[in-house]
Amino acid sequence: MKVFTIGTDHRTNYDFARLLMKYGVEVIFDVRRTPEAREEYFRRDGLQALAAGQGIDYVFMGNELGGPREDDYQQWTSADEFKRGIDIIRTKASKRACCILCAERTPENCHRLAIAEHLSKQGIEVVHILDEKSVWTAPPPRPSSPAPRPPFRAPRSGRGPWRRPGSR
Repeated sequence: MKVFTIGTDHRTNYDFARLLMKYGVEVIFDVRRTPEAREEYFRRDGLQALAAGQGIDYVFMGNELGGPREDDYQQWTSADEFKRGIDIIRTKASKRACCILCAERTPENCHRLAIAEHLSKQGIEVVHILDEKSVWTAPPPRPSSPAPRPPFRAPRSGRGPWRRPGSR
């Protein structure tokens, strides 16, 4: 199962639609808390019309996945709304090609990266669409960190401290 992500920033409506078609997107999940933009075609109504013109379903998820209100990612990702939003995406992605949309062009500057990490932990491949020829896939989540190494052992009794050969 795979989910795409994309940012709207500095794209034309033509380029944006072309990217969605190239990657076979069938459903857009808009995770912007307030779906406003300088460009009319990226405002909520404009994006719905643009998606419908391409045969793509538009789903507003700003209430569930619109990002933390005060940069408290731990609280946001443990909230019931967040979990419900993740479940909706996972369910839909099992049947159709889905894409998470936000305003930031690159995922490392966007809360959709946190959404992607949660999907990845559930075994869903997440592909971030950067442009027509570039995508980025985060490495798989690492297992928990290894146990700490034991401290350096002291010399056994009966032996003096270690010395460099030749030193006295």
